[in-house]
Amino acid sequence: MTQRCAWAGSDPLYIHYHDTEWGVPTDDARTLFEFLVLEGAQAGLSWITVLRKRERYRAVFDGFDPERIVRYGDAKKAELLADPGIIRNRAKIDAAIVNARAWLDLQEAGTDPVAWLWSFVGGQPVQNAFSALGEIPATTPQSDAMSKALKARGFKFVGSTICYALMQAAGMTNDHVVSCPRHDAVTALARTRGCA
Repeated sequence: MTQRCAWAGSDPLYIHYHDTEWGVPTDDARTLFEFLVLEGAQAGLSWITVLRKRERYRAVFDGFDPERIVRYGDAKKAELLADPGIIRNRAKIDAAIVNARAWLDLQEAGTDPVAWLWSFVGGQPVQNAFSALGEIPATTPQSDAMSKALKARGFKFVGSTICYALMQAAGMTNDHVVSCPRHDAVTALARTRGCA
């Protein structure tokens, strides 16, 4: 097997995420909202830290259902802050609830959040051809635009770096290095995608 992206390292959880999920285009609303919350939770931390807590996040955040999260009150927030299985940061927990409200506000205004997020890349994945990890940017004009638009809609923890990480995770951009076998596999998946 040719060399996978260097960031995947040797951790089996990281390798599985790299080999099966990262960069795969998704139109699933729940998955996109999950990435939005988790990428925000990652701020200042490593992604592997978040991955190791992901299943617990799914359990205590009701499967990332924004309609349930938006109803979280003080008792639920206190419960989350006391849970060692997630990142116990009040601002990040509050942001998940605020973001659930903003997500639902988009829907209630007649905007499909999935199509809206994909619109920042013109509805089709950006196909990059980086040869080394160091060439991959932390932000792009598209992530800058997404960040600005999300903030304008009331979302929190959605800086451009977080937005670019979301775009990478959700397959809005293919940032597997060209020597990685997943680069061509993800490129092929993008050709079959039919996002509005």
